[in-house]
Amino acid sequence: MTDMFAPVLMPQSGEATTALRGPQFGDGSREVGLRQSGPKDAGREAGSKDVPDYLHRYYWWTYIHPNAVRFFERQWLVSAILWGNYERLRDAALAELGAQSGDQMGATLQVACAYGDLTPRLAQQCAAANGTLDVVDVLPIQLRNLRGKLPPGSPTRLLAMNAADLKLADGSYDQVLVFFLLHEQPAAVRRRTLQEALRVLKPGGKLVIVEYAQPRWWHPARYFWRIVLAALEPFALDLWRDDIAAWMPAEGSRQTQVRRLFGGLYQMTIFTRDSAATVKD
Repeated sequence: MTDMFAPVLMPQSGEATTALRGPQFGDGSREVGLRQSGPKDAGREAGSKDVPDYLHRYYWWTYIHPNAVRFFERQWLVSAILWGNYERLRDAALAELGAQSGDQMGATLQVACAYGDLTPRLAQQCAAANGTLDVVDVLPIQLRNLRGKLPPGSPTRLLAMNAADLKLADGSYDQVLVFFLLHEQPAAVRRRTLQEALRVLKPGGKLVIVEYAQPRWWHPARYFWRIVLAALEPFALDLWRDDIAAWMPAEGSRQTQVRRLFGGLYQMTIFTRDSAATVKD
């Protein structure tokens, strides 16, 4: 989920909005204006002119409508959509993002909310390793849904902002997670999102991407799932045709790992920001 809302901090219920930890925003401030909203606002958000056309056109039934959030926020359903592989993919991402050899996790950014328990587990993992977690998403309804899943006292900030235009300072994060977002974006938005994810990484920082990929020739999903994706996810087959590196900036990163899962239908790809590089358009 991505695109155009002004930055808004969405604290958990009862959470203070001052003395926030974590990376600064691009303008140097530690906090932004707080918008309190409730369920009655959700319908207005669904028709808001601020929601980008592709998201409103193709994904209103998945992320924008309040009934969609209630329907899809089921662990078993998310796992079923991923052919029973949600837990495996979640755990692979968490293991990659986890602190190594007792080190602290530092600052982590998750680009876009995700259904299921990925983010609550990541928040717990960050807290245990004295780290912080920021989550950005375009839709306040998604951020409110996530807020309800987070444990009390979670070191997590929920920020409503454009994934393709992050209002965050350069080099703010030790690691960034993009979990099943890129296949939902048009190519130009996908390219900009990856550029922004790389920009906010510290030199030497890690970008972890979990996504679809083209399955092996013998995989049943190679034929059946292609039809499903073509009908419901109009940009998803881009990830079958090209490597993620095709949308990464020409300079500023190096690919360090590609791991294929479930017969190649899924991938975990890791990029590291070059120490001295400047991310360019």
